Amino acid sequence: MLKIVFASHNKHKKQEVAEILGDSIELIDLEELNCTEEIPETQDSLQGNALQKARFVREKYGMDCFADDTG
Repeated sequence: MLKIVFASHNKHKKQEVAEILGDSIELIDLEELNCTEEIPETQDSLQGNALQKARFVREKYGMDCFADDTG
């Protein structure tokens, strides 16, 4: 099974995404990854911040990741 990190601490958001992705992907959130540090969000756009969060997790934990930033 594919395991991927959703760069969020929001359990409700994770549940919504997991329902969309279905059973073929195991979705892990930041809490389950034991990521307690504050992930920087210093970009000028929502897209930039989401990309920054995903890259942070990928570089620090070596796991595939995606993020969402709603402002």
